[in-house]
Amino acid sequence: MALLNTRWQQLQEVYYQHHDWLQGWLRKKTGNSWDAADIAHDTFLRVMHKDKLAQLAAEPRALLVHIAKGLVIDHWRHQQVVRAYYETMAQLPADLCPSVEEQHLILESLQQIDRLLQNMPAQTRAIFLLAQLDGLTYQHIADQLGLSLITVKRHMRKAYLACLSL
Repeated sequence: MALLNTRWQQLQEVYYQHHDWLQGWLRKKTGNSWDAADIAHDTFLRVMHKDKLAQLAAEPRALLVHIAKGLVIDHWRHQQVVRAYYETMAQLPADLCPSVEEQHLILESLQQIDRLLQNMPAQTRAIFLLAQLDGLTYQHIADQLGLSLITVKRHMRKAYLACLSL
């Protein structure tokens, strides 16, 4: 219990010393205060949940910026998915547009798929997308990327296993 109290005190101290600075830094990156506040909050949550308090002792701002940069990239990627979705919806006739509730569910699914793809190793993601979006056979992918057929199959198996985790 004493260890937990010490950790909370450490986090509180780092929060009081660096939160405003981090939020200001994020405001410059995101261009608005609301997103900056959310990302600053999420940054401290990551510190707390990933048990990074020990790393904060030496270079607190460097670690906070490192975590925040990843969250900003995730935020921008999320914005791109939302923007692309709404651009696609704008092209549909009004009677084919899904309801607001359906749109929310679709956007949530798109976000999960985006995260799934981003978490795949680059080569696995490339092979998976060539098979799923371009419709290439495994042999065509192997020829195009200069890989063996068994390697392509191994990456596809990895990608399908990742998809099953959704």
